[in-house]
Amino acid sequence: MIHPTAIIDPKARIGVDVEIGPYSIVGPDVEIGDGTWIGPHVVLKGPTVIGRGNKIFQFASVGEDCQDKKFRGEPTRLVIGDNNVIRESVTIHRGTTQDQGLTQIGNNNLLMAYVHVAHDCMVGNGVILANNATLAGHVQVGDFVILGGFTGVHQFCHIGAHAFSAVSSVVLKDVPPYLMIAGHNAEPHGLNTEGLRRRGYSAETIANLRRAYKIIYRQGLTVQAALPQLEAMIGECPEVQLFVDFLKTSTRGIIR
Repeated sequence: MIHPTAIIDPKARIGVDVEIGPYSIVGPDVEIGDGTWIGPHVVLKGPTVIGRGNKIFQFASVGEDCQDKKFRGEPTRLVIGDNNVIRESVTIHRGTTQDQGLTQIGNNNLLMAYVHVAHDCMVGNGVILANNATLAGHVQVGDFVILGGFTGVHQFCHIGAHAFSAVSSVVLKDVPPYLMIAGHNAEPHGLNTEGLRRRGYSAETIANLRRAYKIIYRQGLTVQAALPQLEAMIGECPEVQLFVDFLKTSTRGIIR
């Protein structure tokens, strides 16, 4: 159902069973997948693709031009997957040609009120961004990450899968997978063990990941010195591979 006060550009592509609420605006080059619910006073601008079964609440601004001063109106994109919940006043900007020209959000994510996802960000699946969490440009967020309210992430930072940030954390360097972090500037505070338990990780796997954490953070080693020890653990605990791959590809350095 499309409310009669909604403004839908003729070039927009609307799937079946889509509901668009009062006074919402859907621009050209916007594609909305089947079963998606758009609340009142939402603005969708393209080129943007929104998958199936999403819920977008009032006053959200999705697919707007980015705030990068180098942006000159290039036809960059935003792609959102399926079954995401995007709450009130969330802002999500399209990419820039200085990167891949793409901002991307995966599936089954919850973006709480006032979250901001800037240009060229890549957000995985099963992510929770609590109220007022802010991702600067070019940030990458792995699967099942939880960022506490008012967490701020500096541009180009990467946050590994299953990481958890406390409220008001300020992230200025890369965050390896599985970590709990807190502070301004954010520092490591052990493994996100509760999150791992909830996702079905065994006690043995968690114990091995804790060993890997101690190799990185408790033995005074550089990353390069820690890597051979971590790689030796992969046969026993394949989940350590995430640590290894992340450390090898980090360009900003990891939080300490």
